[in-house]
Amino acid sequence: MKTLKQQIIEKLSEIGYLSDKYAEDSIRNAILKEPNLLAYDVLSYLIENIDIAKEKNFPLCQDTGNVVFWVKMPPGVNINFETLLNEAVVEAFNINNYRKSIVKDPVNRKNTNNNTPSIIHYEIKDTDSIEISMMLKGGGSENMSALKMLTPGDGIQGIRKFVIDTIINNAVNACPPLTVGIGIGGNFETCALLAKKSLFRLHGEKNPDDYWAKEEEFLLNEINQLRIGSMGFGGNLTAINVNIEVKPCHIASLPVAVNLECHAHRVAKVVY
Repeated sequence: MKTLKQQIIEKLSEIGYLSDKYAEDSIRNAILKEPNLLAYDVLSYLIENIDIAKEKNFPLCQDTGNVVFWVKMPPGVNINFETLLNEAVVEAFNINNYRKSIVKDPVNRKNTNNNTPSIIHYEIKDTDSIEISMMLKGGGSENMSALKMLTPGDGIQGIRKFVIDTIINNAVNACPPLTVGIGIGGNFETCALLAKKSLFRLHGEKNPDDYWAKEEEFLLNEINQLRIGSMGFGGNLTAINVNIEVKPCHIASLPVAVNLECHAHRVAKVVY
């Protein structure tokens, strides 16, 4: 059996150049019914990029990202995940000659030259296995994300307005078609984590709560009706998915975060 570290290295390598199947199918299907010639051309280039990356093992995007992990594990696991996961990142990025994009200090900007440290989130679950999800998160789409502390009186309409305004103002620079992660509830920092967590979902996986599943569909339709389109050149496909995660919150609060993900949605999971 392969070690956990070996499996992670292989997955980090694969998602760098293999497009998410659901996202790829969405782009290929969109081009079949796209009347806008410019949008058609852009979708064609995205498909060509996907095919070349797959054939030649080239990165889908030159921004091979900040590596984010979401670790779900049972209580009492005695593994140094910080060391294991960062070592896996170093090896995967060296093997594949991925761009190193992490700087040690946000102001002095000296590159760490190995794409670490990665970002690791932990969740204790009642399970016998360790589940590690990983994401190569590009800086462009991350920069276009947003958070707002709404008030309870803003309600669902306020949430919708904030999401749509974020898309209108930021989508073009996030390299659509997008996956839109939305976190609602908790507090200031929790809603941002919820938005990030939602992006680890497999494409097509809906919120288990029927109310929020319908809201995901509603927002996806509203976003695509904006016709910002792929890479901002117009057309029917602005977003591939909308994912919403929610948590309880204070009676005086309604925190909402929108975490945007570009068309190169690079996510994988290892269960050990």
